[in-house]
Amino acid sequence: MFPPAFAKENILALTKPGDLICDPFSGRGTTLLEALLNDRKAIASDINPVAWCLSSAKAKPATFNDAERAIKQLQADYEVEDSAMLKREADALPEFFSYAFHRETLKQLLFLKRTLDLRQQVNRFIAGVLLGHLHGEVNRSDYYLSNQMPHTISTKPAYSVRYWKCHGLFPPERDVFSVLLNRAEFRLSDDIPSRRGTAARCDVRATHRVFRAYIRSVDAIITSPPYLNVTRFEEDQWLRLWFLGGPANPTYGEVSRDDRHSSGHQYWDFLAEAWRSLALLLKPKGHLVCRIGTVKEDPEELAENLIESVKDAWPNANLARHPVMTETQKRQTTVLNPGSIGCRYEIDFTFVCPL
Repeated sequence: MFPPAFAKENILALTKPGDLICDPFSGRGTTLLEALLNDRKAIASDINPVAWCLSSAKAKPATFNDAERAIKQLQADYEVEDSAMLKREADALPEFFSYAFHRETLKQLLFLKRTLDLRQQVNRFIAGVLLGHLHGEVNRSDYYLSNQMPHTISTKPAYSVRYWKCHGLFPPERDVFSVLLNRAEFRLSDDIPSRRGTAARCDVRATHRVFRAYIRSVDAIITSPPYLNVTRFEEDQWLRLWFLGGPANPTYGEVSRDDRHSSGHQYWDFLAEAWRSLALLLKPKGHLVCRIGTVKEDPEELAENLIESVKDAWPNANLARHPVMTETQKRQTTVLNPGSIGCRYEIDFTFVCPL
């Protein structure tokens, strides 16, 4: 878990206005947005298309006027779209989709899936808003588009269908365009940063090439890499990946071979490679803040392995403060999957990294 307060606390403590912050495992773009809101420059990257879309939407938010104009144009285009063709597309999808979405909602989603050109920033913002509401707890909010699901992860198709049938649950009819307009206005009524950031989709080991203009320019890296043997982003976000052009089912190892490591040896080698790429971006005596956790690994062993991986890239790196360990709370995913096992604890490390 990587809450905004954690990112903000470290940004304010370790950097000053105008400094450059980097998050190479950007996820939802939390660090990037907090950096921009606090008058820092920001770059972020992630290999997962969902993470890239969400981070990009926060890096350069649309104005509400631009978002409203684009959403209304999409709605007008949908109204003259071939409804029969959309119906055939819906009928061709696996059983999951007929239980997950109301038929009219699904047709709108299929239209937007095909129509949104993510090369345009305003469309990336719209897609980011939609991804945040594609599924969720409909008993808690009228803005989730799906049948009852966790909003954090996409539960597996067969399990979801069994759950909905067992509990007699049906998807609500939602007008996607109305939801987009409402949520865009809500998002853009908050503080909008005056600065703009940059989000890239790339393997973490290529960040020094993608951001070569920022070699030795980053003041602080504030990030949280995928945890050892805890989650599989590609599986957990399969429905959002489908909306962004992926297959209509969970996949494994197609987006990234490093999506989930079960071998500690391979995992720590992966992180060491990641840090070596990032070492080319960080200024001398810059800071690396890393939140990390596992299911089984002993905290002392985890700390030892992380420190070793960091020193592989920065041999003179030192802890700036004592690591902070927190117990993780019961995960929201247990609502639909009570037998699941998550991370037991998380530890925050702060390093000073001389050359």
